[in-house]
Amino acid sequence: MKRILSAAMLAAFVAPVAAPAFAGPIERACLASPRKESSRPLCSCIGQVANQMLSSADQRKAAKFFKDPHSAQEVRQSDRRADERFWERYVDFGSTAAAVCG
Repeated sequence: MKRILSAAMLAAFVAPVAAPAFAGPIERACLASPRKESSRPLCSCIGQVANQMLSSADQRKAAKFFKDPHSAQEVRQSDRRADERFWERYVDFGSTAAAVCG
């Protein structure tokens, strides 16, 4: 089921926030990514969305997808209920990050 984000929720993500003292797992994985599109501002934005939407454990699991995209496919196709719930959270995070961070 696709969730619709309210304008207030999106505003909370894009509100100016002081830069964290450290980069989380998603932000570090993004910065280490070989993609041309990776930039400090983009990775910081994605990391901030991850901090709002994913637990620390979810972030560590998702960060592994940057190095091993096949592992994402394995989780997506898994029959384990825990993987299904994680994947739902991960898809919501990805949609929000795309909307907020461009």
